[in-house]
Amino acid sequence: MTRKLLAELFGTFWLVFGGCGSAIFASHIAPASNGQIGILLLGVALAFGLTVLTMAYAVGHISGGHFNPAVSFGLMAGGRFSAKELVPYIIAQCIGAILAAAALSFINGGAGDGSPGAFASNFYDSAVYFGKSYSLGQAFLAEFLLTLFFVFVIMGTTDKFANGKFAGIAIGLCLTLIHLISIPITNTSVNPARSLSQAIFAGSYAMSQVWMFWVAPIAGAIVGGLIYKTLLQNTDNENKFTDA
Repeated sequence: MTRKLLAELFGTFWLVFGGCGSAIFASHIAPASNGQIGILLLGVALAFGLTVLTMAYAVGHISGGHFNPAVSFGLMAGGRFSAKELVPYIIAQCIGAILAAAALSFINGGAGDGSPGAFASNFYDSAVYFGKSYSLGQAFLAEFLLTLFFVFVIMGTTDKFANGKFAGIAIGLCLTLIHLISIPITNTSVNPARSLSQAIFAGSYAMSQVWMFWVAPIAGAIVGGLIYKTLLQNTDNENKFTDA
């Protein structure tokens, strides 16, 4: 169990450090005001996908490679993960994320000005990109659906009847696609640990909204896991715990 928790801690650290770090540091090079925002969003989306892809192959065989409390909930709902390991996994994931955010804050010389989206924090109801603001309801639905499909892809690509050798690539590309869709909406969460870690350092604005980035992804993940288990999973594969 210790090895599993360490794998989740290091994996989540890498996700936050690489994904959020790319957003924080690239913004100094290509700020939104100079017309390069599209390049910035593409780079950040790729960074998040690559962190999951690389860690899926590095430690996925140890812990299952969740790196995300919502994924752990979804896999539990889908019958791929034991409920008794849920809380320890979430604690390890949050510790890894917070440590990564602390390292980023130190390297960056602080966490920004506390405005919406500062320090790669998540947000809703704020026109951070392209002058467009999305309401709580719109942001909730986006996070819900994107996490649902993320878990759906994870369940499908790690099914024992699927070609598991390419699961990490599919999952990483799926997370890249998710970020391309939703960075302008919420700065993309689909991961409560990632949202919490940045909000802690970004300040009161982000902390006041972080609840949504726990509720929506976890709800979406549970529904995604249940849909795959009940409607698509081969009956021979039901009730068998497997790594994700």
